[in-house]
Amino acid sequence: MTDVVATESALSPLETLGQTVVANSAGAITAYHVAFGELTVLGPANRVVQALEFLRDHPECRFHQLVDLTAVDYPERERRFDVVYHLLSMVKNVRIRLKVQTDEDTPVPSATPVFPVADWFEREAFDMYGVFFEGHPDLRRILTDYGFHGHPLRKDFPMTGYVEVRYDDELKRVVYEPVKITEFRAFDFLSPWEGAKYALPGDEKAEKA
Repeated sequence: MTDVVATESALSPLETLGQTVVANSAGAITAYHVAFGELTVLGPANRVVQALEFLRDHPECRFHQLVDLTAVDYPERERRFDVVYHLLSMVKNVRIRLKVQTDEDTPVPSATPVFPVADWFEREAFDMYGVFFEGHPDLRRILTDYGFHGHPLRKDFPMTGYVEVRYDDELKRVVYEPVKITEFRAFDFLSPWEGAKYALPGDEKAEKA
């Protein structure tokens, strides 16, 4: 009995909280780990609403603020996206991270019934990663332009994008065109100390010998 008490007392407050969350969430949260002084809990995506309600309402948690909601892309996995929720308890003065996994086609239940502030966070995750949120009141793009193709923060999205936007002086309007490397870009990789074969900015003002 003494050994059990000693082992429990040796647990950090975050370890203790992690055990409490897993033991009392009725399967909505299934695992936890502590790393770098931060507590992360994991659960099935289809029960994320119950998990958030538990973290908000349980007397040992009281995480009343959703600070952030985002996604992370692991394209090599079958369920390539982690949807990540960061919560703050001002009562307990502690933070917690909740992660669930999903793929490109399976929606995650919207957190807006639990935390209305999730509205724009989920729109951003949809826009940047293409994660769908079932039950969201207005799931549409929020950062990219109307008609934008693709999701810019996916690992397989090209760095150049698919289209470029410019103002056409003849048409007097903004036009969209396929991305092309413009002709004035020179990739000679020379530094001024290696003897560039062209006038560097400012050199044209110098007195020629």
